[in-house]
Amino acid sequence: MSITAALVLYSVTWFLTLFVVLPIRFRSQAEVGEVVPGTPASAPADAQIGRKAKITTLVATPIFLAMAAVILSGWLTIEDLDWFRRMGPGGGWREVPLAPRGG
Repeated sequence: MSITAALVLYSVTWFLTLFVVLPIRFRSQAEVGEVVPGTPASAPADAQIGRKAKITTLVATPIFLAMAAVILSGWLTIEDLDWFRRMGPGGGWREVPLAPRGG
């Protein structure tokens, strides 16, 4: 796995985890009873973004490490996920002949 692939995998994992963490202990302004003028009543009363970012990092990092370990170990490969045998021998995507160059 290249550094770029690791960064992309970690970023995707982090943001997916953030979307799971955001609604935890969410209280809207309507629930609290203090709606700030100019904002919707469903807006968060106290977003706690910094706290939720720390929780997201603490949860996303072990998830990323587990996925990276599986990828780097070779325990699970792309061929293992080929349920429809599209990458099988004699016609898989790795054996497609290249187009002739020049002219």
